[in-house]
Amino acid sequence: MSATSTLPDRAPAAPARRRPALSYELFPARSDVSFERLRTTIAALEQTAPDYVSVTSKTGQGNLDRVLEVTEHLLDATTLRPLVHLTSIGSTRAELAAIVGALLDRGVRGVLALRGDQPEGHRLDDDEVPFARPLVELIRAVERERTAALAGGRLSVGVAAYPHRHPESPTAQHDLEVLMAKERAGADFAITQVFFDPSAYETFVERARTAGIGLPIVPGFVPATNPRRLARLAELSGVQAPRELLHSLENARDDAERHRIGVAHTAGLAARVLDAGAPGLHLFTFNRHVEALDVLDALDLDRWSAPTAGDLR
Repeated sequence: MSATSTLPDRAPAAPARRRPALSYELFPARSDVSFERLRTTIAALEQTAPDYVSVTSKTGQGNLDRVLEVTEHLLDATTLRPLVHLTSIGSTRAELAAIVGALLDRGVRGVLALRGDQPEGHRLDDDEVPFARPLVELIRAVERERTAALAGGRLSVGVAAYPHRHPESPTAQHDLEVLMAKERAGADFAITQVFFDPSAYETFVERARTAGIGLPIVPGFVPATNPRRLARLAELSGVQAPRELLHSLENARDDAERHRIGVAHTAGLAARVLDAGAPGLHLFTFNRHVEALDVLDALDLDRWSAPTAGDLR
């Protein structure tokens, strides 16, 4: 640097330490009392500076008021970015377009497009959106109509992915074809259903890349501390927790030991797929923050990761 330069001397900055993408899933409250508890959980999770927080919804948007309640709280009272679930089954195109517009009006810039659980005996109406792929297309169509209001920006649209075959899918190859169709329709990223074998995720991602699917595939984890919850997940998804894990949980001396066992198992599973190149982790919290935060501690990730002035130089 010349003697006449007015630029300050700076030592080379150390490489920034990058934490994997981090997100949580929350359920809308069922009552005013449970909403107060949810606010406590949200405040605890906010301290970890997640990239976004997803908000689930019932099939057919049956709890839309409660979804909007927690979404508006996230937008108005926190620094968190909501990713709002939108299910297609049970809603017409006009209804779904109106909901997307209402979310945009509130400042939501992320949507997770899902088909939703199909009720037994359900028969599609003529104007019902049957799958996630046409729902992604509909979201993008609403986005195009709102380009000026979005200042030329885009919505972030996520979809679901299945390391283990979807219960209604005829083959694993069909799951890949569905994911590819959702990417071509405009999906930006995918979040996986739960899995307990790291090789299931690794193999799925490898097969997806071979098939030409390029979107980030974020692994989803449930803190495996509650055997009853794991049994319920198995009923819904068909994905069984390992026998050894269930045996350890069921024979634990007390809740504290069950907690330690489940957190250690989940952290070990997450560490394996992160080491294999997973772009982040998504924690299904069941509106409980302690287990999620303990998993992060066990992984030795940067929990307090908001950027400092030095990071922005």
